[in-house]
Amino acid sequence: MTQPKRSPCPIANTLDLVGDRWTLLVIRDMMFFGKQRFEEFLESPEGISTNILSSRLKLLEELGFVEKQPYSNHSRRMNYQLTEKGQSLRPVLKVITAWGLKHVSGTQVPERDAVESE
Repeated sequence: MTQPKRSPCPIANTLDLVGDRWTLLVIRDMMFFGKQRFEEFLESPEGISTNILSSRLKLLEELGFVEKQPYSNHSRRMNYQLTEKGQSLRPVLKVITAWGLKHVSGTQVPERDAVESE
């Protein structure tokens, strides 16, 4: 069941989908750092809690941004992958990155190897 829209504004409606403090970071980790498993998302430097991560992955699946598939005989062990809809957020994340690098002092793009080794 979908929630009623607050307004027809595309910015407001997009923020209702992905505008919380964690959702785009989970997408970032999949898109730019190749993370697919629950444990991998927990290693991100922002320190997302397990209950929030579970909630965001479920929401992203319901919204059609990610698909999950089992990766072992355990029915609870899943790989998460971006769908075409999820991948379509790439230019949005790139613009947010560029804006942050320009306007927020002390920001930098992490190297993939540095993020994975933490």
